[in-house]
Amino acid sequence: MIKSMTSFGRAQSEEGKASCFSIEMKSVNHRYLDINIRMPRTMLALEEKIRSIISKKLNRGKVDVFINYKNYGNDVGKPKLNMELAKNYYECLKQIQKELGSIDDISTTKIARFPDVINLEEREEDLDNIFNEISPLVESALSLMEEMRGKEGEKLKEDILSKAKIIEEYVGEIEKVADNIPKHYKKKLEERLSELLSGVDIDESRIALEVAILSDKAAVDEEITRLRSHLSQMRSTLDLNESIGRKLDFIIQEMNREANTIASKSTDVDMTNKVIEVKNTIEKIREQVQNIE
Repeated sequence: MIKSMTSFGRAQSEEGKASCFSIEMKSVNHRYLDINIRMPRTMLALEEKIRSIISKKLNRGKVDVFINYKNYGNDVGKPKLNMELAKNYYECLKQIQKELGSIDDISTTKIARFPDVINLEEREEDLDNIFNEISPLVESALSLMEEMRGKEGEKLKEDILSKAKIIEEYVGEIEKVADNIPKHYKKKLEERLSELLSGVDIDESRIALEVAILSDKAAVDEEITRLRSHLSQMRSTLDLNESIGRKLDFIIQEMNREANTIASKSTDVDMTNKVIEVKNTIEKIREQVQNIE
C-alpha cells in the first residue's frame, strides 16, 4: 500500500489512574526517518526504546513525538530546604538594609522565594513500569498515524495515475507530430528551393539526403519508448506493498531526462509546446512523490 508521510496520532492513559500519560505524534515528509522525542527529563532513559518502536513501523518522514506525564497521586515528591543558602540570603538582605537605610521588610516568605532555597525533591521513577505503561500508547498512536498515511497515500496514488494518463496522451500526440516532421520539412525545402532556383532543375537526391539528415537528428522514437516504459514502471511501483518514495523519485528523474532530450531535438513549435506540458505534469507528480514514504 502506498503511504503518505503526512500523518498524526494521539493516545493517552485511561482516566482515573494516579499516573496519566498522553502521547502525540505528527510527521511530515523527509528524505530519511528523523525522529525527535520530547519527554519529561526523568524519562529520558527510555528514549531509545521508544525510538526503536517507531522505527520498526515507519521508514521515512520527520516524526515529532510529544510525551506528557501527570501524576495525580500523593507521592509526587517532597520539598527540601537549603537552610544554609537561606541564611546567606538573609545576611545579604540585612547588609542591603544597613547600607541603604531601608525599611525592614525582610520576611520568611520572601527568603523562601529565592532560587534553590526550597526545591522539590522528585521521587525516583520506576522506568520499567513507565515503559510498560507508555509502550501500548506509542503503538496505538502509531496505528492511527499508519491509518492516516494509508488514506492520504491512496489519494496521492489516484492523483499520480491521473497525471500519468495525461502524460501518456501528450506522448501520443508528440509521436504523431514527430512522424510528420520529415514530410513537412521536405515540402518546405522544395517550396523554398523552387522560389530560389526558379526554372532550374532540383536535385531530388540532395533533397532526400537533407531530409534524411534532419529525420535522424530529430528522431525521438527511443526517447518516447523509454518515456512510456517509465510510465509503466511508475504504475507497477505504485502497486508495491513497500516503501516506494525513493524509487518513484528516481523514475521521475528519468522521465524528466527523456522529456528534456525530446525538447532539445524538437524543430516544431507544436511539438515543443506539448513537451512543455509533459514537463509541467512531471513536475506536478514530482511534488506529490516528495510526500510518499
